[in-house]
Amino acid sequence: MSQLTIKGGRRLEGEAGIQGAKNSVLPILAATLLTAEQVELRGCPRLRDVDASIRILEGLGCTARWEGENTLEVDTRSPGGCAVSEALMREMRSSAIFLGAILARCGQAELSYPGGCELGPRPIDLHLSGLRDLGAEIDDAGGVLHCKASHLRGREIVLGFPSVGATENLMLAACGADGVTTILGAAREPEIADLQNFLNACGARVSGAGTSAVSIEGGRPLHGCTYTIMPDRIAAATYLCAAASAGGDIFLRRAREEHLSTVTAALREAGCTIRSDAAGVSCACRERLKAVRPVRTAPYPGFPTDAQAILMAALLRCRGAAVFEENMFASRYRHVDELVRMGADIRVSGRAAVVSGVERLHGAPVRCTDLRGGAALCVAALAAEGETEISQTAHICRGYEDIARDLRALGADAAWAES
Repeated sequence: MSQLTIKGGRRLEGEAGIQGAKNSVLPILAATLLTAEQVELRGCPRLRDVDASIRILEGLGCTARWEGENTLEVDTRSPGGCAVSEALMREMRSSAIFLGAILARCGQAELSYPGGCELGPRPIDLHLSGLRDLGAEIDDAGGVLHCKASHLRGREIVLGFPSVGATENLMLAACGADGVTTILGAAREPEIADLQNFLNACGARVSGAGTSAVSIEGGRPLHGCTYTIMPDRIAAATYLCAAASAGGDIFLRRAREEHLSTVTAALREAGCTIRSDAAGVSCACRERLKAVRPVRTAPYPGFPTDAQAILMAALLRCRGAAVFEENMFASRYRHVDELVRMGADIRVSGRAAVVSGVERLHGAPVRCTDLRGGAALCVAALAAEGETEISQTAHICRGYEDIARDLRALGADAAWAES
């Protein structure tokens, strides 16, 4: 397996493009099942999770092929099955999003419970209860979901928590339901709006994405389209935090500050200069960072849990102490022990973590514990003295097309090596 080697102590200078959003392309790939035609997805990132989604589509009888570097053509005209293997379901958490699309297309589905990063319990009960509200019959005995939906009917569904996955799953299923479905308490993330825009480009009538009430007019035949995936806001946050950690002046093409304003607000408070326009976002950091006010993760538009570890890594050498409160996942501090190996001073108590800034970090052999924890190790390594060897990088490749390439474009000394 490849490991990532980063030599720290170099200020970042340069620019890089931001890949298509991982958390947007995965539900859109599931949504292609609703079209029964060919779809061309531009700006599609080449990620392990995208590869897993392609294998799910192929297992269902669809075809997908790459055209050029980041254009994926998907043909869903002749699906030949309605089951997803346990091996594919275990590869990523987002595999659950195929349930709503398969039900809408085939009227039945068989899946096991999904896998992904080990961040603590992430039940899909909201997905299942919402699908039952639409008329699906679901038997989840033995860890396998046996689902039937001979006739889905639109209705009002209230989510007790703004779950991104449940919102997306219900949007997909509702496209195949008769009548209008209204999802109240819906997640508001930008990726929800991107899914809405894709569905509408295929002929659906979906409105309200970005608010807590999403409306879907079901029963409309959908067609293929050409669609460009939105830029990845967490990848952009990662590289902004990289510049904050190492110091320097960078520009990120295609990044949209309106999608990550809580992250840029924290970086500005820490002492960075952030500027943005239609072309992208720049970040300049010339002095040691200052501690920021407590960072509390929350559903969008709150501070994203996916950026918690990344910002923490940027603040390891801050003046003062920074407090983090993780409110989304029970096991999202698994990266802390690896950062401590690099000289960080972090104390964890329940949902809270206190980062006391240190003068220096040093390179060390560390391992990725999860996707964003792995990105945090990269951010910390850029500010460390000496060389950091990061292993178990398969986690990173689930969400970053080529993090070493992008860091080199920004002036870092980063390279892949076979371990």
